[in-house]
Amino acid sequence: MRVIVIGAGEVGSSIAAGLADSHEVIVVDVDGDRVEELTYSIDVLAIQGDGTTMSTLEEAGVEDADIFIASTDNDETNIVSCSAAKIASDPFTVARVKRPSLLDTWNRSNQGFGVDFMVCTDLLSAQAIVTIVGLPAARDADPFAGGAIQMAEFEIPVDSPVTGQTVAEADRFDSLTFVGILRNDEVEIARGETTLMEGDYVVVIGSPESVQGFGTELSPEATPSSAEEIVIVGGSEIGYQVARLLEERGLEPRLIEEDHARARDLAERLPKTVVMESDATDLEFLSREHIDEADVVIAALTHDEANLLISLLAKQLGTSRAVAVVEHADYVDIFESVGVDVAINPREITAEEITRFTHEGRAENISLIHNDRAEVLEVEIDDESILAGRALSESMADLPEEVVVGAITRDGECIIPRGDTRVEVGDHVVVFARVDVVDAAAAAL
Repeated sequence: MRVIVIGAGEVGSSIAAGLADSHEVIVVDVDGDRVEELTYSIDVLAIQGDGTTMSTLEEAGVEDADIFIASTDNDETNIVSCSAAKIASDPFTVARVKRPSLLDTWNRSNQGFGVDFMVCTDLLSAQAIVTIVGLPAARDADPFAGGAIQMAEFEIPVDSPVTGQTVAEADRFDSLTFVGILRNDEVEIARGETTLMEGDYVVVIGSPESVQGFGTELSPEATPSSAEEIVIVGGSEIGYQVARLLEERGLEPRLIEEDHARARDLAERLPKTVVMESDATDLEFLSREHIDEADVVIAALTHDEANLLISLLAKQLGTSRAVAVVEHADYVDIFESVGVDVAINPREITAEEITRFTHEGRAENISLIHNDRAEVLEVEIDDESILAGRALSESMADLPEEVVVGAITRDGECIIPRGDTRVEVGDHVVVFARVDVVDAAAAAL
């Protein structure tokens, strides 16, 4: 498959790196230094040029492209690039935008602008945060099969009830499958005899209720359920979207915004959110507002340093969990190593969403696990799948050992797979695979 990526920033470089081993990838960027750096670091063809111009697109071979991805930090550049690509040829076009208003316009225009799929960074980030907020102890979570199945990655905390138990002993939920263990930067397939250890990252797949139940068992403190327990710091677009999505779930968060005009605007647009105008680094204010009693503090300011400071202040005061937006991907591990419970990188989330369009096979949804060490894929089974019409105990022998079927949906119902489970055409199967066998698994499924 020939893939053209416009933009060699964090999103574009991440997409290109993930595709370079199995696809022909061409990356275009106006910055010569970025182009040179990419040329020496990834096996792709990097071209210096303006992705909105026909001459550059023709140099990149747009007439032979299967997928065209516009992922610069400028919304208008991405939309114009996709439009130009459609004029020159007919690749599947993907545009990254930050502003949800552009996504709304695109949806209302019946997929206009020459864009086949639009990814909104701020909205995706807010959705990821809200999903994490609803799962105690989770560091990553994604829905599959229209919400009937959920994947979640949990860290085994200190003194967890499951520490020292085997997977078989910890698996006390009817609709849950343990699929992977991430330990010392290595991915292990979860077996019944695998012992869970403090500090492990465990990946589970199952019904939302069972995933929620397991998360609660790992971290017995209650899941946020009232307005006083969720605090958002920063009225950025991500902060606003998080509050709006929480309101849709019936929650009533508090939001702290220092700018008077922005705070007033947010108060008018968020009827169920208590908007407070203040400097969130003011310890006296934080103490007065009982931040120590919050189940979750979400740092959604526009600067990484400020989000780190707010998160650490909240944890110092006694907040149960701190979730921070981190604009620079290199800082994610640093944030989580110094005490931030979950660091959300918008560019990483965007790259993950775009990546699912580039897989061979029929993957309908994809989630990248723990810095791309593994993937969870959703596939609709057709007549050509090696799973179709066969019991899992028989068909799994034709897949790599590093692949686990986590859940199946049939007519909207979640089925937890067992050896004698027979997969039917039309079923949606959610599988966990180590990254080095993902392409082989996707092609076989």
